[in-house]
Formats: sequence, structure tokens, C-alpha cells
Amino acid sequence: MKKIAFTFASALLIVFASCKDAKKGEESKSVESTGDATEMFNLVQDSTKVSFTAYKTTEKLPVGGTFKKINFTKTTSGATAMEALNGTEFSIPVSSLFTNDPTGTRDPKLLEFFFGVLKDTELISGVFKVEGNKSSIDVTLNGETQNILLTSEMNGEDRITFTGTMDLENWNALDAVASINKACEILHTGKDGISKTWSEVAVKAEVLLAK
Repeated sequence: MKKIAFTFASALLIVFASCKDAKKGEESKSVESTGDATEMFNLVQDSTKVSFTAYKTTEKLPVGGTFKKINFTKTTSGATAMEALNGTEFSIPVSSLFTNDPTGTRDPKLLEFFFGVLKDTELISGVFKVEGNKSSIDVTLNGETQNILLTSEMNGEDRITFTGTMDLENWNALDAVASINKACEILHTGKDGISKTWSEVAVKAEVLLAK
């Protein structure tokens, strides 16, 4: 009888130990599974800032401005900030133009005599592209789509500043350049007596991403 009791008790211990090991294995697998999950980067849309610098006179004096609104029509997630930005589509209402001109005359002139001369005057649209370690944007303006190669600067792992240069001639927009130059002829005249508006425009975008 004692032998039977001992055998039964031993069996219970074996079963209990097996269950405990199995449970421990399940917990370990669960922790492993959680550890494998990677937090993804996503664009913080309302933090994006877009600015530009145009140039006037033969001395190439800078005239800066921003667009206070940018709409994102397609966004993605990614394991890195750059991967998350790849394929992002956006549109910028030109009516959100702001140059901080104290006279209040520059913005209306740009809207009428530059953007008003272009085709599809309401929006500038684009797609952000990443290929290897290179980034660029396809920009659609005046009914034309051209690529702007970008230089990027990381500030931590979640903030990136992009800079690039666009030549408006590539968007067949020289008529618009001539139009704004004529409208601002005196203001764009330098010490040499020549009035000039450059077709070259520097562009800048600051973006924030979050996990």
C-alpha cells in the first residue's frame, strides 16, 4: 500500500513539473514574440515645415518665404525614418504662401503674377522618394513633373531637414518668372541698374517622425 501511495505521489510530481516547464516555455515564447515586434516610424503631419528662398537682382539677394499649409494624401510607416517617408504624397495650397513682408504687397503679387500665370495654379504636389542612401521629390508644378535631388540632415533619429534646389526652367515656368520680374521691376533692380529675378529657387523641408 505504501508502495502504491509513493508511486502515485511521484506521478503527480512528474506531471506538475512537466506542466510547470511547459508553462515556462510558453512564457518564454511570449516574451520572445514581444521582443521581435519593431516599433514603426510615422510622419507627424502637423509638424512639417516647408520653406523656400528665391533670388532677385544680379547680386542674387535672397527673398524667403514659407507655405503655412501642407496636405498629405498618402503616408506610410517604416522601420526607419527614411523608410517611413518613402512614397509619401503631398500637396501644398499656394494660397498658404507667407513671406512675412511688412508692406503686405509681396504675397498678393506672387499669387497673381507668378502662380497666377502657371497652369493648375491652386496646388503644388509631390512624392517623396528614397533609393538607397539618396532622397528626392518628384514635384508637379505648371503641369510638369520634375525631380529635385535632396540633401538630408538628421537631428536624432526622428527629425530630418531636407534641402534642394529647383530651376523653374525645368517646369517650363520662365514666363511666370518674367511676369513677376516685370511686376516687381523696380524692387528687383540692383546697383547696376538691371532688373532680374532668378529662375533658381532653394527649397527646404523639416519633418518630424514618431514611433
